[in-house]
Amino acid sequence: MGTRREPHTNLIGLAKVDYNGSPTTLCQGCGHNSIASQVIQVAFELSVKPHEIIKLSGIGCSSKSPAYFLGQSHGLNGLHGRMPSLATGALLANHQLRGIGVSGDGDTASIGLGQFKHLLRRNVRLVYIVENNGVYGLTKGQFSATADEGQALKYAGVNELPPIDICMEAVIAGCGFVARSFSGDAKQVRELLKAALSHRGTAVLDIISPCVAFNNHDTSTKSYGYGKDHEAPLHDFGWVPPAEEIEIAEYDPGEMRVVEMHDGSHIQLRKLEEDYDPTDKLGALHRLQWAQEQQEFITGLIYYDPERPSLAEVSRLTDTPLALLDAEKIRPSAQALAEIMAGLQ
Repeated sequence: MGTRREPHTNLIGLAKVDYNGSPTTLCQGCGHNSIASQVIQVAFELSVKPHEIIKLSGIGCSSKSPAYFLGQSHGLNGLHGRMPSLATGALLANHQLRGIGVSGDGDTASIGLGQFKHLLRRNVRLVYIVENNGVYGLTKGQFSATADEGQALKYAGVNELPPIDICMEAVIAGCGFVARSFSGDAKQVRELLKAALSHRGTAVLDIISPCVAFNNHDTSTKSYGYGKDHEAPLHDFGWVPPAEEIEIAEYDPGEMRVVEMHDGSHIQLRKLEEDYDPTDKLGALHRLQWAQEQQEFITGLIYYDPERPSLAEVSRLTDTPLALLDAEKIRPSAQALAEIMAGLQ
């Protein structure tokens, strides 16, 4: 017989409220709050153990978000743009933890771009969420590096510089899971989060999250109105957990593609307007470039490569996390140190 659980609890006996964090201090209507709500929902549905999650962030409105979900998990808020280094160190020290990093377009694409690129190069096992609104909301509305060229804001003037496409940067850097969504599309955000949590390396989710205070004009590609009017899903995205039996009926070529995840779970991609292949790296870059030129807002899983090993796998870490090894195993003996010193003479 299976283990009985109380109504409204998950497989490990936790209620959805057990995954809550502190009350939000962000503006009412901020898209970041919706994303935090989806993290809570996903963690509850997947029966995530809070103590096995570490939340990380840098500086900015977005980087306050981890305070609003998974209050029983580990958490670390670092310097502006430096979250990737913190994540790399923490997840090397304990590779059994699952990391959720929350950043913003300023924190990632401006001061933190170098750190972001090296995190992807190393393939740290981390769900990296970018709450992208094209503006520095915490410091009253300056343009960020993802702001639209030619965009005008009341206090910032006109942006003369082209935007950085976070998804394009991630694909070029070798990230094996690159997706884009919209904070107003709760279902798609949830399914992408579920899949990202099972990925073996870095999973980047660039989520357009409108700033209701400084950048919600309909002419901005980061606004709520533009997102709702111009969203073009690449596919209808659903995640099937590995515990469920997977049966796929016959289907016509191009109608649906099933991508197998590293741990045996699957992503279903139902084709809408075109036969889009998320495993084609050059195709993904072409699609992103075409969308940027057309000012089209594409969402869904843009690129997927399950084969690349994570940093922990490449580093051949022991089964026991480094943080849990006793002193005798991590401290060289006097004889070993003497041999090392002798070899340097």
